[in-house]
Amino acid sequence: MNIRLKWSPINKGFNLKLFEKISNFKLIILVSIFLVLFDNIAFFRNVVNVYPVSVNNIAFLGSLAVVLTSFITLLLTLVCSKYTTKPILISILLLSSIVSYFMNTYNTVFDTHMLRNILQTNINESLDLFNFKLFLYFLLLGVLPSIFIYKIDITYGSIKTELTSKLKIILMSLFIIISIGLGLSKFYTSFLRENKPLRYYTNPTYYIYSVGKYINIPFASGKISIKQIGTDAEIPSTDIDRELIVLVVGEAARADHFSLNGYPRETNPLLKKEDVINFPDMYSCGTSTALSVPCMFSIFDRNNYSNKKAKSTENLLDVLSHAGINILWRDNNSDSKTVALRVPYEDYQDPRPALSR
Repeated sequence: MNIRLKWSPINKGFNLKLFEKISNFKLIILVSIFLVLFDNIAFFRNVVNVYPVSVNNIAFLGSLAVVLTSFITLLLTLVCSKYTTKPILISILLLSSIVSYFMNTYNTVFDTHMLRNILQTNINESLDLFNFKLFLYFLLLGVLPSIFIYKIDITYGSIKTELTSKLKIILMSLFIIISIGLGLSKFYTSFLRENKPLRYYTNPTYYIYSVGKYINIPFASGKISIKQIGTDAEIPSTDIDRELIVLVVGEAARADHFSLNGYPRETNPLLKKEDVINFPDMYSCGTSTALSVPCMFSIFDRNNYSNKKAKSTENLLDVLSHAGINILWRDNNSDSKTVALRVPYEDYQDPRPALSR
């Protein structure tokens, strides 16, 4: 890394040229520090809620920044080389800026469920999330540092020199992580065992892990066979009345924002006029549509539900079909999230009826 100070007789001062050239590994360390300082606010905010700033905790809180920087440096060093450094670092910065916005604004965790939800969301739903604040995050934390990396001249040594430097960085990062972990073992044992959800907020390490886990899901699950349930379901012979039942699924509604549940603002004025039965203590399996909707229609409760179980087991709609009930799923979302795979399906934006497709 070269820093040049040049005297300018016109301005009668120094012109500072920072980072005119920089080595591959120094750039990786610089980007790692940037990510920890600016893209992990949600992580440290949640950590401080569990480990408040105090004399007893200050060393641990400071060490987390060092450990996270070392861990990110280790990961980037493993994958960055002469032809991959700039593309990888730019991609990480751009993605991390967006992830940082959603974690800071909505306290969102980017796990496999959230990735599934993102991939199953259409463009119209995604556009609702775009705003000026997101643009600023993307510009300041993503685009500007990416331009810096794109324009900077990265210096590389010989293959032997690069491999030696890479090994040194990896060993040094591991040494720092292990040394701090052992030196503050009481804190890190608690952090890793009792406060596991805190790690979900690390950026970019956790979303990188989640992407890898999500990609591996099809390979790990293999061929899925559907287990039938409720095959003996039937309509009583005495029930001869024809009925049309409309079930409206609004899984994203928050119970604590329902005036029916005591919320001070009048959010359910029309429902209040109807003879409705309200269940205030019902909880979804998650905050994402891709998780909550399949769980809602599955036979599994909140504690035993998994996406794999839902995909390999019939749901409520299948049981109703076994009973001879005609079902039509009309969707104004991106899709049914695998719930209506075996029943007639209509997209409200598609004028064609279900049976003619």
